[in-house]
Amino acid sequence: MKMKFKFNLEIPPLSLEKLFRRIDAEIAAAGGKRSKSRARIMEIFFRSGSHLTVEELTRKVRVRNRDIGSVTVYRTLKLLDRLGYAKKLDFDDGVTRYESSLTAHHDHMVCTECGNVSEFEEPRIESLQEEVAKLHGFSPTMHRLAIYGVCRRCLAPEEEGAGG
Repeated sequence: MKMKFKFNLEIPPLSLEKLFRRIDAEIAAAGGKRSKSRARIMEIFFRSGSHLTVEELTRKVRVRNRDIGSVTVYRTLKLLDRLGYAKKLDFDDGVTRYESSLTAHHDHMVCTECGNVSEFEEPRIESLQEEVAKLHGFSPTMHRLAIYGVCRRCLAPEEEGAGG
């Protein structure tokens, strides 16, 4: 099942440059070095505006630089995840994806028929989660919600057949 995503992320070029400087400073503070390959990977990742697997990002990166391999892409994504700039996602299909942590919090709906993944924001869910955590004396640091089911497009053929 191939997953399709509805997602749009537009980061103005100036803020992207500031972001790269901040990430480079954090890497340097931890004893790491600036890398042109890592910078290229980060640029493509943050501009992509989608949930990407290591393989998908590697293909996009290799269009610009054939010398960058999947191990470098994987290590860069792991680094971004560790620094809090990327989030690792698992939609129970055996594939790990990464998305930028720079977007507003959102949750996902996953169609089990066609693999479509839609993002949504719902303040009532956020509020209810806070109430439940408080009721149980729990202090959440993060959460991820994925609702699995059948999307409107996949339901439409069933509804058409049910009427006749």
